[in-house]
Amino acid sequence: MDKRILLPLAILPAFQAGNMQAAGETAKRPNIILFMVDDMGWEDTSLPFWTEKTHYNEVYETPNMERLARQGVMFTEAYASSISSPSRCSLITGTNAARHRVTNWTLQKDKTTDRKDSLLDIPDWNYNGVSQVPGTNNTFVGTSFVQLLKNSGYHTIHCGKAHFGAIDTPGEDPHHWGFEVNIAGHAAGGLASYLGEENYGHTKDGKPTSLMSIPGLEKYWGTETFATEALTLEAIKALDKAKKYNQPFYLYMSHYAIHIPLNKDMRFYEKYKKKGMTDHEAAYATLIEGMDKSLGDLMDWLEKNGEADNTITIFMSDNGGLASESAWRDGPPHTQNYPLLSGKGSLCEGGIREPMIVSWPGVAQPNTRCDKYLLIEDFYPTILEMAGVKDYKTVQPIDGISFVPLLTGTGDPSKGRSLFWNMPNNWGNDGPGINFNCAVRNGDWKLIYYYGTGKKELFNISDDIGEKNDLSTRHPEIVKRLSQELGDHLRKVDAQRPSFKATGKACPWPDEV
Repeated sequence: MDKRILLPLAILPAFQAGNMQAAGETAKRPNIILFMVDDMGWEDTSLPFWTEKTHYNEVYETPNMERLARQGVMFTEAYASSISSPSRCSLITGTNAARHRVTNWTLQKDKTTDRKDSLLDIPDWNYNGVSQVPGTNNTFVGTSFVQLLKNSGYHTIHCGKAHFGAIDTPGEDPHHWGFEVNIAGHAAGGLASYLGEENYGHTKDGKPTSLMSIPGLEKYWGTETFATEALTLEAIKALDKAKKYNQPFYLYMSHYAIHIPLNKDMRFYEKYKKKGMTDHEAAYATLIEGMDKSLGDLMDWLEKNGEADNTITIFMSDNGGLASESAWRDGPPHTQNYPLLSGKGSLCEGGIREPMIVSWPGVAQPNTRCDKYLLIEDFYPTILEMAGVKDYKTVQPIDGISFVPLLTGTGDPSKGRSLFWNMPNNWGNDGPGINFNCAVRNGDWKLIYYYGTGKKELFNISDDIGEKNDLSTRHPEIVKRLSQELGDHLRKVDAQRPSFKATGKACPWPDEV
């Protein structure tokens, strides 16, 4: 892809920009809603993404996810990174995390978030996140697909969590990425409080109590309005305004839910307590159902405003559910992502496989399932293709591949394709598949390589979704092939790796062990 920056396009009138529809056709282009949930596990829903219902599918209630699935396609093997920042940076730039090097979560400028390790030194990764302009150290520069949508005539709205760049870097502000409207998005990847009674993490005189305090929701301070509900109300107001513009809209509904803290959404709490859940299990269930209500409210808005048939809705999570017991300050883990192994921060399936649904009226077959795999950077070219934006130029290579053929039934972009992950960091929690590793999936096979020990694990994901049977000793030829492919890819994209404290030497690439 042409790497020249698309500066001229940003200053052209909409009708002059590349691949523009004629003025009279602009309104016919589809609206697009990307509904992104934070830290939602594959089974944190009443909608089973497996071949059978699990315990969690039985206890959680997400009727609107079920409703959306009846209208569209469920993707049972949709992948993201294992941590929020890598996923969201891949989303906005279309590049794999190994290339953009935002391989752990970001927050403060020039400060890493890694836990110290006694044996390995962490590489100098891009802890300042991504940016649309050069000039900031430890930052990956990329052209945003949102900017391309805006240039092509879309009205662009951001609502909720951003988490693209660290505080006081250009990437922290969604406006800089092409969003005309920003509701509550900033550098933080979490929130101080969901509670309006706690001013979402602000004192009575308006001072934030934490770097995680949600900005911009002052009108709800002192009320009983849960943050998920406040964001939804503001998103609907933005859609009411967008409806008057006579142009297609792109809404990035990026919830802080279902990230900790486990505040209770009292609209749903007693129901889950009556199911026999502990306090923190019930609180988590309320976060899930409150998120699902938001989805339903947006779907209701589309129907009431005559936009349902002309709106693509994409549901996705940025990483797996937080299942590591060492990660919890509120008690033992409330979800285990069963049948998947491990959770957030892990390159096991529980950390990277996500619930995903796409509704595209008149194009995608309703009430269907797709078992082909894809990765979070694929959203970049896919959304642009959905919007009819072609022949665009970016400053960065695009690693993502459009999954539109999976929706239209015209092809299978996953065939023969390998997916790659790189986590040369020490996230800070422990568990299977967490910290200092990288992975590749090709077809049924998945290889995980651990930098510090040289250990390799091989799983047949189709036969062993729970990654219980390491087949590396039984299939050395597959281990060798995937190790070579993973090593070649990491070198090709100039990926990073940790080094040994004792010698200062870099850990071997997977094909060097």
